[in-house]
Amino acid sequence: MRVRDRALAVLAGMGLLMSSAVTTASAATVNVGTTAQLNSALASATPGTIIQLAANTTFTGNFKAAKSGTASGRITLQGPRSAVLKASGGRTLELTGGYWTLNGFTITGGQKGLMATGVKNTLVDGIKVTGVGHEGIHFQYTSSDNVVQNSEVTDTGNEYAGYGEGIYFGSANSNWPGGTPDHSDRNKALNNKIGPNVRAESIDIKEGTTGGELRGNTFDGTGQAGEHFADSWVDIKGNGYLIADNKASKVFVHDATYGGFELHVQLDGWGRNNTFSGNTADVQSSYAYGFYLAKPRLGNKVCASNTVTNAGKGFANVAKTAGC
Repeated sequence: MRVRDRALAVLAGMGLLMSSAVTTASAATVNVGTTAQLNSALASATPGTIIQLAANTTFTGNFKAAKSGTASGRITLQGPRSAVLKASGGRTLELTGGYWTLNGFTITGGQKGLMATGVKNTLVDGIKVTGVGHEGIHFQYTSSDNVVQNSEVTDTGNEYAGYGEGIYFGSANSNWPGGTPDHSDRNKALNNKIGPNVRAESIDIKEGTTGGELRGNTFDGTGQAGEHFADSWVDIKGNGYLIADNKASKVFVHDATYGGFELHVQLDGWGRNNTFSGNTADVQSSYAYGFYLAKPRLGNKVCASNTVTNAGKGFANVAKTAGC
């Protein structure tokens, strides 16, 4: 199978293929080896542009990707893991354009690693985010239909541990503009490795968001700090999420820990109709459940297909649901 055909197959499988969702064979490739060249390439990108980061190169600054691709001409920023975007503060990479593919490179430094605002149909594939002050990867303010996959997040929350989430979808209701829900909907986190030293939740899903999927991820809770109620691998507050086939070990331990996978209701109407299925949780805490639902009804399911070990309080604080 040709490279382009493989890319089409991957995007189609994730629902990101609209008509021809990868750039055409004639798309312009811009090779960049300096910070100035990268800033110029980001500012002048057009649908179909491929920005190729040089190997063994550190690009220093706060980078903005504001242009948008299209369904038939995505914009790609790619490079090997040795291509590093590094900031001393602020947002290392701020994405506000849609239809991007971010592939392979490393993000480090800054208060926030990758911050995406109002972004649609973007694929984050195989990047590494490490050594940041707050959260690693954050999609917010109506960022919808995006996928984060095959990526690695470590060493977050260095400025404030309670804000050190690995992956974060949506925003807390206290931060909703004008009090309107942040409908960052249908986002997916697939086959990522999160931790160690992710000091808040591995994945935090906020109220106001709907219809996403967390599948096949690996969570290592070593180094989690437990500050600001961040004492679980996954915290779900949205509606209609599928949390399936994830593998997790070592949740933060203290006498107020509730569970490795948690569900909370921050506002009426949210925290509903979520399903936890096929997850493996090695909790390693005498104080916690494998699964803890703050309000056990509301259409939420903790399936019997989940496996829990080393949880002092047991499998869950709710009855298992058979057949899912």
